[in-house]
Amino acid sequence: MKFHGIVPALVTPFNAAQEVDEPALAALIESLVSAGVHGLFVLGTNGEFFALSDAEKVRIAKLTVELAAGRVPVIAGTGAFATRDVIELNKKMSDVGVQALSVITPFFNAVSQSELINHYQRIGDASDLPIMLYNIPAKTGMSIGIQAVAALSQHPQIKGIKDSAGNFDALVQMMRYRSDDFAVFAGTDSLIYWNLLAGGDGAVAATANAVPHVVMEIWNQFQAGNHEAARTAQEALRPLRDAFALGTMPSVLKKATDLLNVPVGPCRAPVAALDEQTVHKLEGLLAAYQR
Repeated sequence: MKFHGIVPALVTPFNAAQEVDEPALAALIESLVSAGVHGLFVLGTNGEFFALSDAEKVRIAKLTVELAAGRVPVIAGTGAFATRDVIELNKKMSDVGVQALSVITPFFNAVSQSELINHYQRIGDASDLPIMLYNIPAKTGMSIGIQAVAALSQHPQIKGIKDSAGNFDALVQMMRYRSDDFAVFAGTDSLIYWNLLAGGDGAVAATANAVPHVVMEIWNQFQAGNHEAARTAQEALRPLRDAFALGTMPSVLKKATDLLNVPVGPCRAPVAALDEQTVHKLEGLLAAYQR
């Protein structure tokens, strides 16, 4: 598959007991597919991958494939620190039918760029599915450098990068290695329009859980050549993105999704629900999206 378009980074719905809520996942997927998204990205940062067991990850991926029913491709996050653990989980994901893999950099213990390149090359060599690199230094403590992007973009199984560093200059530098075989995706929702303008291929967008139509408007207007409307849609994401500061990720996004789209439940502890006063403040910020 070729990475392109708007691919929501799904939150993982939980019930009151903090177990995976399968009917809520089905409702979320339906809302996104009906909005016209180009794929589904599960088990990312906003999907609380760090709070899920491998068995739960495989189950969620399998369910998502079944619920997508071939309408859009499914990309599953499979990052871990150890190269061998990523390779093992990738094989399980391939078995349940996902179309692509997203591999976050090693985290907690920052590795050198040469170690990072070796990590991804070994993962690519062992994979029968296309891989999207995932760069999010604010969470992992390390970044995929431009020279690493240059090297890894040549690997036959590494087909793109999701850059969530929020650094537009770095995103522009990555465009030098963009090709029909290597996509550059914005992973920071404030840069969706700007990434497209710079020649990028799309975005993995967490805000689409709550406001899929706003995110799709950026893409659709851009494709139609209506830059003013695309930029207006991009600016419309600002209140939601500003609201993220009100709580620990992804508590605000989940509550916003409850309020604006479909119920997705709480986060897993230790992340707590927003208190009443914060919810009230959030509702004020989200008033801009009420139809």
